[in-house]
Formats: sequence, C-alpha cells, structure tokens
Amino acid sequence: METTFTPLQSLFGGSLIGLSAVLLMLVMGRIMGATGILAGVFAPASRGDWLWRAAVVLGMMTGPWVVWAATGALPVVQSDISKPVLILGGVIVGVGVTLGGGCTSGHGICGLARLSPRSAVAVAVFMASAIATVFVIRHVVGA
Repeated sequence: METTFTPLQSLFGGSLIGLSAVLLMLVMGRIMGATGILAGVFAPASRGDWLWRAAVVLGMMTGPWVVWAATGALPVVQSDISKPVLILGGVIVGVGVTLGGGCTSGHGICGLARLSPRSAVAVAVFMASAIATVFVIRHVVGA
C-alpha cells in the first residue's frame, strides 16, 4: 500500500489550521475543536453561538470549491475502502470523540498548545490507536 505525502501542501494546510485555531481563540475565546463546533450547530447555546459555529462548518465544507476556483479542478478523493466500511469508521470515530471528550483538532492543536495534561493523554491514545491500526491493516491483515 503506497502512501502519497505532499509536504508543501501539508505544511500549508497545517498552517491554515493553526492560524484558524489562534484566530478563533483570539477573537471568540473559543477552542477550535471541530466536533464540538459541529455539535454546537445542532444544539447551540444561543443564536450568536450558532452563527459562528455555522460559519466555521460552512468554511470547512467549501474548501474543495476554493481549490476548484484556484486551480480549475476539484480535489480527487480516492479510496479503496467500501462506503459501508467508511461509514462504520466514521461511527467509530464519533464514539471515540464522545468518549475522549474531544477530537484531534481540539486536543491535538489547541489542548497541547495550552499544555493541557488531559489533551496530552488524549493525543497519546489517538496516536497509539492510529499506529496500531495501520500496523494491523498493513502487516497482519495484509491490505
């Protein structure tokens, strides 16, 4: 199984994620946790709370169209995994986010930057799980 790594695009994307996290903290005093933001769209504390959350989610959803406007082509998303397995993976991630009290953006980007011990443990568990999953899929299952 080949992995395609694009260092410049990854650096640019990561920089934009970091910048957005810093700006959200500076402007709104809020943590940039994607799943918490999405959950707040469906159960907002107030109208103002819903507006900023909806704007962030809309911004995430329009990313491919920004790429299209800049390059003339939509990003190609290719997966050898079936849709039912992708959906199952999404459900498992959703359960993990709920049990872990946050996602990689909240814990990994903002929590670690704030030197949160809880986030450090969460990120260690995320990474160990990811490493184990890749190892099993590539070397045990042989996919």
